[in-house]
Amino acid sequence: MLAILVAAGGVDAALRHTAELGTALQARGRRGRPPIRSTTPLGRSPEVVAAGRQLYNSSCTMCHGLEGAAGDRAPALGAARRYVRSSDDDIFAAIKNGIPGTLMPASSAPDESIWKIVAYIRSLRATASDEYVQGDVQRGGAIYQGKAGCAGCHMIRGRGGLLGPDLTNIGAERSLRYLKDVLTTARPNIPPGFQPVRVKTRSGDTVEGIVKNENNFSLQVIDRQYHLHLLDRDELTDVEYGTRSLMPSDFGARLRAEELQDLLAFLSRQVRP
Repeated sequence: MLAILVAAGGVDAALRHTAELGTALQARGRRGRPPIRSTTPLGRSPEVVAAGRQLYNSSCTMCHGLEGAAGDRAPALGAARRYVRSSDDDIFAAIKNGIPGTLMPASSAPDESIWKIVAYIRSLRATASDEYVQGDVQRGGAIYQGKAGCAGCHMIRGRGGLLGPDLTNIGAERSLRYLKDVLTTARPNIPPGFQPVRVKTRSGDTVEGIVKNENNFSLQVIDRQYHLHLLDRDELTDVEYGTRSLMPSDFGARLRAEELQDLLAFLSRQVRP
């Protein structure tokens, strides 16, 4: 059999190192950007954001779209992209004074109302770590390790499983809405590097796991015991790709509402130093 089963020693360590290196390089790119400091005098509590949302949808949607979407005459303010004006002060100035050379007019609204709109716009772009998240972080960590079973597939700060993405910096990478959706809604597409697969070899062995890399000639599969299999396609009799991600999407049913909220609070605080 040309399939090579590599025990948890050299190659497993290398695979773990590769995963850590990838996230480290991504983090280096993020750390190259200066942090966006909140300067709004009203803060960014849920009440302030809710008031800003109401003001935005009643006064800004003639140009911008409802709920931060793109409008007929102005771009989306909640899109997943980088913005020229991203700080509280810059957004406040753009609303209050307008933007010369564009259709963006100056606003006559009171400063307090403008700051509320700023808080809402920032909330549209915020990662989970930027937001106030209800729940108990410590209890959420216990749920992550125990009842939810997340640590069996995911790694945080070098501890945990290898089948899922590293979550060491997930709070700074994803929005709170994204985290909740991943936990409670089935994903239509499986991200590259996490495709479930079941293969059979000519010698009668079966390997089930995740495809980490593949081409026309070979597959690299990591199984549920974190062993890496280097497989020659000529030696395979069957390759069956899974149609659903290994990531469960029923935590809304598995966990009580307060447990899910605690888990979200824990994940939102996972930020690389």
